[in-house]
Amino acid sequence: MKRLPFLAGSLLAAIAATACSSTQDVLEPSAIAASPPAPGDLQSETQAGLAVQTASTGAGAPLNPGIAQRTRLRFDPIVGATVDAATPLTERLAQRARARGIRLAGNADPSTTHVLKGYFSTLTEGGRTTVIYVWDVYDTAGNRLHRINGQQKAPAGKGEGWASVPPATMQAIADSTVDQLTSWLASSTG
Repeated sequence: MKRLPFLAGSLLAAIAATACSSTQDVLEPSAIAASPPAPGDLQSETQAGLAVQTASTGAGAPLNPGIAQRTRLRFDPIVGATVDAATPLTERLAQRARARGIRLAGNADPSTTHVLKGYFSTLTEGGRTTVIYVWDVYDTAGNRLHRINGQQKAPAGKGEGWASVPPATMQAIADSTVDQLTSWLASSTG
């Protein structure tokens, strides 16, 4: 019964997010934050209407246990991506972070140590779309501690902008983001 308010709030966030469809939309990734599965478990969770696969293998080396124990990450809303583009990104972010030993926090979790906020845009040239992304890592006082940025080309396809970006492109961004985040965490706190 303790999860009922969390799930209800997450469901409302998902309904609000699906009502949006422009590139100015914001998706709330913290709606998929939950406690990590036990090592080696493969667990399917349904939160905020999103199916999230979590696993603790196959996604690179986990963080040092001491660093992982001290780190509690919250995802702030993603700015600029459509819900259709951001959904595979947020699902993969949660999966990859858990696999690397990063504990995830919800919006009201007082144990949060770091906040990750993402900004996205697309650029279409010559029939190819490039996703440009910037992630800022903040402490809980709002001080920016680190920046992760990059770009990922989507395979040539139909359309322009977000309509031409497949889930695999957004998942590749999530993988790179978590890899860079864990490297930074290991070097800055370890």
